[in-house]
Amino acid sequence: MACGCLVVLLGSAFPRIALLLTWLFSDRVEIAFDDQWLLPLAGLLFLPYTTFFFVLAYAPVGGVSAIGWFFVAFGFLLDLGSYFGTNRYRPTDSVA
Repeated sequence: MACGCLVVLLGSAFPRIALLLTWLFSDRVEIAFDDQWLLPLAGLLFLPYTTFFFVLAYAPVGGVSAIGWFFVAFGFLLDLGSYFGTNRYRPTDSVA
């Protein structure tokens, strides 16, 4: 249990590392994605928060519950924020 809490805390700041550690040292990714490797790999590269929250929310018997889908959607918003939340298009103050 303590190791699981550590992975969740790690996932809040570094979702790719946490998902990779979960994939290497547990079978949750294989259970959540039915022993496929391409979809979790794409999630690891492009949508790490969404994939990590899906793996954590997935239950082998019932799938993802309603509160689990809330966290998956929250992870998707975090992914979108990480891609589009840059200061690149922010107007700069001109010094005259």
